[in-house]
Amino acid sequence: MDARWNNVLSLPQRPEKPREKGITVVIDNGVPVSWFRDAMESNGAWIDGVKFGWGTALVTPRLEEKVEVLNRLGIPYFFGGTLFEKFLIQGRIDDYEAMCLHYGCRDVEISNGTVPLANAEKARFIERFARRFRVWSEVGYKDVKQSLLLPPHRWIQFIREDLAAGASYVITEARESGTSGICRENGELRFGLIEEILEASLDTNRLVFEAPNKTLQKYFIDKLGPNVNLGNVAIGDAIPLETLRRGLRSDTLLQFETGDVPLSDAEPALWHS
Repeated sequence: MDARWNNVLSLPQRPEKPREKGITVVIDNGVPVSWFRDAMESNGAWIDGVKFGWGTALVTPRLEEKVEVLNRLGIPYFFGGTLFEKFLIQGRIDDYEAMCLHYGCRDVEISNGTVPLANAEKARFIERFARRFRVWSEVGYKDVKQSLLLPPHRWIQFIREDLAAGASYVITEARESGTSGICRENGELRFGLIEEILEASLDTNRLVFEAPNKTLQKYFIDKLGPNVNLGNVAIGDAIPLETLRRGLRSDTLLQFETGDVPLSDAEPALWHS
């Protein structure tokens, strides 16, 4: 990519890596190693973290090769919160920590999206792991009905608890399908919930909104600007998302323009044959 062409246009400013805001976290659902390597080498400039989704790390062949790619490129990685919960429910948290250290993880995700773990107890695990790792906590439940029963003030309370316990970022649950947590079962965003979270005087630079599809990504970019933190992004969507952030896709093309462009008065002469 020749930077001079970027300099011709006025585009939203994006922080250089390593970014602390405007981050894109992609999810690996077990793609083949060669695909993974090509994607990271080609698109890694726009990827700020890789989550090995749910419990895929335990059944992913050649996981070490994927980790080596990420270490070589300087891209942080961590295992999905569901894997933490699996170790937790079987009373093997020491083994989970040992596994993270074995694979060289500097980051971990702590969640209670499936297991019956009170948020105050989750915060204690955040405090423990924050001594050795950068912690990404997650708020919200995998089960749609359970999530819908969690009122906005409790979401806000849990986010505050996680941050106070030492979480560097708090992820708002949406699942890789975009059908739970901050979303309804039909994929519609829970707009009222988002509004209350945003009005709660939280540091949005420390929130990561799961946005696995273009509709959700566009909404959060419209709402919070090009440097909103987004997670659960498909590996192949890193560049499409970056074009949304920069107004280089139809969905956000006009959002970052300030001048008047005379498009409607007359057709340009070159349109006439």
